[in-house]
Amino acid sequence: MKSRDPKSPPSSSIGEMTATSRERLAAASPEELRIRAVIEGRRDAAESLLTELLPRVRNLVRYLIRGDQDVDDIAQEALIAILRGLPTWRGEGSFKSWSDRVVVRVTFAALKKVRADRDQTSEEPVELVVVPSEDATLDDYVFRRDMVKLLDRLSEEQRHALVLHHVLELSVPEMAETLGIPFETVRSRLRLGRANLREHYERNSSRMGGQG
Repeated sequence: MKSRDPKSPPSSSIGEMTATSRERLAAASPEELRIRAVIEGRRDAAESLLTELLPRVRNLVRYLIRGDQDVDDIAQEALIAILRGLPTWRGEGSFKSWSDRVVVRVTFAALKKVRADRDQTSEEPVELVVVPSEDATLDDYVFRRDMVKLLDRLSEEQRHALVLHHVLELSVPEMAETLGIPFETVRSRLRLGRANLREHYERNSSRMGGQG
């Protein structure tokens, strides 16, 4: 009687593994299948994913920084970081939420480098360019454009707090962890940011009303 090679798994276990793989494949969402294709090196899948993410990534970067000068460079770095980090996404929660956090980390790192490389106090206003997503209505686009203009008037700390909380919907504890600051500091920045944003909004609205 021939002895079975101990290194070779039983035929039944091979069948079970194949069945499990088929079940996982059948249960995967279209998004998960596309991400798997990107990880496997399919160029068409990667291009499709990047094309879809670009407006969202660029808008988020623009929310987080003042002016358009560095937006495209940071957005490109963020997209590269997302591609490189895809194997670490475990499918727990929304992929867009995961990618948003990657964008935030890349943007904060870029801002830290910019602060070290140059003095931003003399930065002149630049033309605002906000890329709308494909499913955004004209009203959405106008709202985003106007909101970014208002955010540009806030301090960097206050704008980051507002964007993380109201755009990414992070809780205060999550923000404290992301920003590396105390819980109460986050709450203070949110409170001041809301107050200042409301003041700028009301001032801007009254000025526009006076022009009519």
